[in-house]
Amino acid sequence: MKKGRITIKDIAKNLNISASTVSRALNNNPDISLETRRVVQEYANEHKYKPNSLALSLRNSHSNIIGVIVPELANHFFSSVLSGMETIAEDHDYHVIVCQSSEEYTKEIRNVQTLIEARVCGMLISQSKTTIKYDHFQELVDNNIPVVFFDRICTGIDSGKVVVDDYSGTFHAVDYMIQTGCKHIAFFGAAPHLEISKNRKNGYLDALRKHHMPIDEDIIRIADNKQLGYEKAMELLQSDNRPDAFMAMNDYTASGILLAAKTLKLKVPEEVSICGFSNSNISQDTDPMLTTVDQHPQKVGEEAMNLILEKVQNPDSTDKKNKIVKTSLVIRETTRPLVK
Repeated sequence: MKKGRITIKDIAKNLNISASTVSRALNNNPDISLETRRVVQEYANEHKYKPNSLALSLRNSHSNIIGVIVPELANHFFSSVLSGMETIAEDHDYHVIVCQSSEEYTKEIRNVQTLIEARVCGMLISQSKTTIKYDHFQELVDNNIPVVFFDRICTGIDSGKVVVDDYSGTFHAVDYMIQTGCKHIAFFGAAPHLEISKNRKNGYLDALRKHHMPIDEDIIRIADNKQLGYEKAMELLQSDNRPDAFMAMNDYTASGILLAAKTLKLKVPEEVSICGFSNSNISQDTDPMLTTVDQHPQKVGEEAMNLILEKVQNPDSTDKKNKIVKTSLVIRETTRPLVK
């Protein structure tokens, strides 16, 4: 045993269980068996464990500061979400502290600790795409710290969530391209463990199924940024299995696909149709301008802030509300007009 004050992680390591299980056992969570609770609590008493004072301070805090964790501040979607959050926060005399995980799991853990130390009264979190373990989130919930996830949600954590209707947005976009005459549509998605990636891919697949079109795994790729969009599109557009359309995970990926098509001197949308997702600034800066799915990020931010404030102001409520923000298809120049 190391010298100094014992921590939850120390107990977890020595008992060969997860830190979140230890945290819940120490808080007498009924989801943990009586025997496990007994073992954990006896071990904690024997080694003079004392709860983290910062976590306790946060749990009992009555500050008017909401902490926000986003994967990427430079991303148009997240900057617009923050604008919506701040509008609602200001209306209720709350302040916002923002941390950026930079899509790094370890940095996300540090973000959580930073916000705890800042004595925020609740957290709004959009997880990084490299996060596959959730102990740092579970510990917040176990200590009754209000948490609401938005956009990139953590399905394994029992908390409020605000999501974009990714499935319907992609389904209607692909359905539209099929109606314009596209017959071989590629899908460029993101990390498959993310719910938004799963939902957008399912929308794509179901649109194909609706029209009894074959599913070709060869044209379903992971590409969630401009560079990957360009590289994967160059590969497919020069192959014998060339798509006549692309459904992209986001507008940045779509802009990479567009660059590939122009590099190969293919006509857009006559030979290749392209649809993005986000309706970010870049969608109107390309030539031709991108057809895309508007996520209404300002609305996402407003809904998320309203949910967390409701939880902060009603700490005894056990209601875990979820909100779904509808999308809309914005038709521009990278898709064909409807066939009449």
